[in-house]
Amino acid sequence: MQHVAIYLRVSSRKQDTRSQEPDLKLWAEHSANGQPVKFYRDSMTGKTMDRPGWNRLEADIDAGKVASLVVWRMDRLGRTASGLTALFEKLQARRVNFVSLKDGIDLATAAGRLIANVLASVAEYENEVRSERVRAGQDAARAAGKRWGGSKPGRRLKVTDEAVETIRRMDAEGASKAAMARATGLSRPTVYAILASPR
Repeated sequence: MQHVAIYLRVSSRKQDTRSQEPDLKLWAEHSANGQPVKFYRDSMTGKTMDRPGWNRLEADIDAGKVASLVVWRMDRLGRTASGLTALFEKLQARRVNFVSLKDGIDLATAAGRLIANVLASVAEYENEVRSERVRAGQDAARAAGKRWGGSKPGRRLKVTDEAVETIRRMDAEGASKAAMARATGLSRPTVYAILASPR
């Protein structure tokens, strides 16, 4: 039986999904039409579609297990127009509906498909502007003689049990070390060290 997939994402482990959950749970109660509901979660950047929770969700979409994909707002999916447009095409090809609560998008309608593609382009534009601001700030800092980056020698980063569990699970699923590092916010040497250590 197909299920309704509800996807939640925040950009870092310091954030949580509490602001997204009430609206999504309310939607599930009134609009899932008796279908089972499954939640997928990620705590990482929207600049890449390579995320543990999203990868599991996409595998379920490819396997024909998902009837509808629901998000709180479209930028929870990602911030690149190319990635979002490709996703919308896949969803339509596999007859998976997409609903974005805050954007008022429903891919079942022509207007919803148009708005979705426009908003995908806007999301990418905002991401590019944000990156330009960061680069401009870095250039100004360099011009002022400031330096940054890297940890102080001897500083130990705190690795949570959750991060270790995520790395071991992703390793079992065949994920790359780079993907594990991105998902947990740790360096690749730290990921290698965790995998090399006994459980």
